[in-house]
Amino acid sequence: MAQRFYLWTVGCQMNKADSEKLAAGFLRLGLRQVDRMERADLIVLNTCSVRQHAEDRAYSKLGRIRQLKAERPDIKVALMGCMVGLKTDELEKRFPQVDVFARPQQFEPIMALVEEPAEDLGGEFWPRTYAVPEGPTAYVPVVHGCNKFCTYCIVPYRRGRERSRPIDEIVREVAYLTVHGVREVTLLGQTVEAYGHDLPGQPDLGDLMRELSQLERLERIRFLTSYPKDMTRRILEAVAELPKVMECFSLPVQAGSDAVLESMRRGYTRAEYLEKIREVRELMPGAGITTDVIVGYPGETEQDFEQTLSLLEEVRFDKVHVAAYSPRPGTIAWRKLPDDVPAAVKSERLHRVEQLEARIAEELNRAYVGTVQEILVEGIRNGQPFGRTRTGKLTHLDAPARIGEMVQVRIEHAGPFSLRGLPVDALALV
Repeated sequence: MAQRFYLWTVGCQMNKADSEKLAAGFLRLGLRQVDRMERADLIVLNTCSVRQHAEDRAYSKLGRIRQLKAERPDIKVALMGCMVGLKTDELEKRFPQVDVFARPQQFEPIMALVEEPAEDLGGEFWPRTYAVPEGPTAYVPVVHGCNKFCTYCIVPYRRGRERSRPIDEIVREVAYLTVHGVREVTLLGQTVEAYGHDLPGQPDLGDLMRELSQLERLERIRFLTSYPKDMTRRILEAVAELPKVMECFSLPVQAGSDAVLESMRRGYTRAEYLEKIREVRELMPGAGITTDVIVGYPGETEQDFEQTLSLLEEVRFDKVHVAAYSPRPGTIAWRKLPDDVPAAVKSERLHRVEQLEARIAEELNRAYVGTVQEILVEGIRNGQPFGRTRTGKLTHLDAPARIGEMVQVRIEHAGPFSLRGLPVDALALV
């Protein structure tokens, strides 16, 4: 029986949450986690295929595992996550060193490698197996899968259709986390406002937030990723009204051109997206809003790209996550659209977005200088505590603070990517 496991994860927060849950299952069965795969009896790679870079990292790991397994053929290897589709024939031929291929959240085939476990792994095992928190923050998936089928995205093909978890199940998990020191949770979904559409009575994300807000030990609630069409007025009002819910939105736009948005099958126009931004800021004028942008999508002209830049100028996002388009095998765009924007043009457009974003972000962050912001200390890096404001701004503290502590911080310095300041209590001593 495998006694030691090594778990490697790349990709989104949902992957991180899946890995933490799988690790909790292993620990519950008595396995021990190790930090080097050379020391493990069982190796699990949790993969991502949204970007080529993520796949390349997995390929590199698999190459090392091939060598390791030649030396130790008794090692068991599992490949899970978005690199694994319904059919695994090609993967099996390419990676014979892998014993089990599992789609996202398909934990049972992996657990079967741990010989005959004493417990039944069906029924209540997974719903009541919670991640072991390592700090005061935790990710909690609330809706799995996606129904949108945007042309460039592999996620619906790998994670399946939208499936919401019952409210009482989520509340039990978050209550468990808070007993073990978690003070902030981030509710996860590929499109998180789709939560509840498939549940009896159709509760929405706002209903879930209201239930979670009643947990005494829970201080903060965040959520991502948002989708404009699912973000109803009722949900926005819940965010605005509930003190424990942070006014911080991750609202991908992907492009500023209606022609590109239509080709992507995003389901909204530029005007409709801007109207949603207006609605957010009407209810929460100081809300933090981040977005995702893809440059070099098939057929994107210079005029299309200029419309993306103009939208970024108009909205003035707190942060822009930008990526150059890369074809994902199996997606609609991969099947039907030529990857016709030259790599040099993609790179140049990406650089222009990054330059614009750095300027706007620094201008926005300067407005925080002199203000007092509440920070939950999430960790300490190079001796310096850090956390985030309610609106999601990364903030470094120039004074000691305990992890998990809520600190009132006077912001003294601002850059494009973070803020820095001193606790108000420390200033009082100066």
